Amino acid sequence: MMNEATLQYVRQHADDDVRRLALRGSKDPQVDMVQALQQIQGRQTARRKLPSWAGLDALVYPPHLNMEQCSSEQTARYKAAICQRIVGTQPDTSLVDLTGGLGVDCSFMSDAFSRTTYVERNTELFGIASRNLSVLQKDVEYVNADGTEFFHTLPHVSMFFLDPARRDDHGSRTYGISDCTPDVLRMKDELLSKADHVLLKLSPMLDWRKAVSDLGRRFVREVHIVAVGGECKELLLLLSSKGEGTEVFCVNDNDMFRFSDDDAVSPLPFSLTIGSGMFLYEPHAAIMKAGCFGLLSQRFAVTPLAQNSHLFVSDSLVGDFPGRSFVIDAVSSLNKRELRAALSGINRANVSVRNFPLSVAELRRRLKLADGGPVYIFATTLANGVHALFICHRC
Repeated sequence: MMNEATLQYVRQHADDDVRRLALRGSKDPQVDMVQALQQIQGRQTARRKLPSWAGLDALVYPPHLNMEQCSSEQTARYKAAICQRIVGTQPDTSLVDLTGGLGVDCSFMSDAFSRTTYVERNTELFGIASRNLSVLQKDVEYVNADGTEFFHTLPHVSMFFLDPARRDDHGSRTYGISDCTPDVLRMKDELLSKADHVLLKLSPMLDWRKAVSDLGRRFVREVHIVAVGGECKELLLLLSSKGEGTEVFCVNDNDMFRFSDDDAVSPLPFSLTIGSGMFLYEPHAAIMKAGCFGLLSQRFAVTPLAQNSHLFVSDSLVGDFPGRSFVIDAVSSLNKRELRAALSGINRANVSVRNFPLSVAELRRRLKLADGGPVYIFATTLANGVHALFICHRC
């Protein structure tokens, strides 16, 4: 609990730079500076990640690393929507979060269930989360225990949720399922025998197909690749011993592309005739992670530029393409004369490279362009091996 002097200090300096505050200190000896700085930094992070929490004075925030590692409100709400769809209006449903952490996911997911149990072995995090969830008026049972031991004692539940820690004992990042704590691969059989569904939050760095293979394709009902603002944030796997088939959901904010892991894809020709007035498409981050480019071409009647470009074109605009759409204003090789003509009047641009021999920084120096503005340049290698630059503007 913060004393009144510390709370007033937090309110007064809510927008200030934490590093400067640490150097300056406080003239009031009643102010707990360590606690105050942690809360100020936590509130500032919450404004970005947890906007519905940020304005609540009574909430307490953990150290910075825990705040950075916790789910954002947007991804937590997405998980809650998965839960609501799965359990629907079933009576007497139960969720057990075996790796509770700060309780963000538990807070939002709990609304879908009749009963929720939050389990966390870290005493400090447990204290913070249980207090915050009570402030948020969440009807949750709190258990300060090791989830890998606690779940052995449980009867059958509707869903287990696990977010394995992705750092080893030395603080280094780990990505493989078996390298995380707890090791879900070792727990999987008992988890599935005790729950209708198991929802796993894994590193977005993982290859989702390998994760499905490791966990057993016959158990993985859904794969959710979740991106926010063009950056992959989470890989979610929904497991069950009932049902069959695997559905993959590629989500970026409000865009979703869904397909079955069994969907067949016929080879498509590459586009070799590209000119101004055509449309160019860049898939959003979750689709890039999924690698479902052939299926994307078939669904939206767009043509890939090359095998490894992951850029697509069409003669007419595809309005619902899951990603960004551009109008091609000019196409140029790296020939100096061609470039001068194509870039005439342009002094700044947003530059991207795909399957191209130069980095963004190297290409920007070569083109002598500043960053930003309404112009977008995509540099890539076409199917015939030619290096090409597409000068575009957003649709």
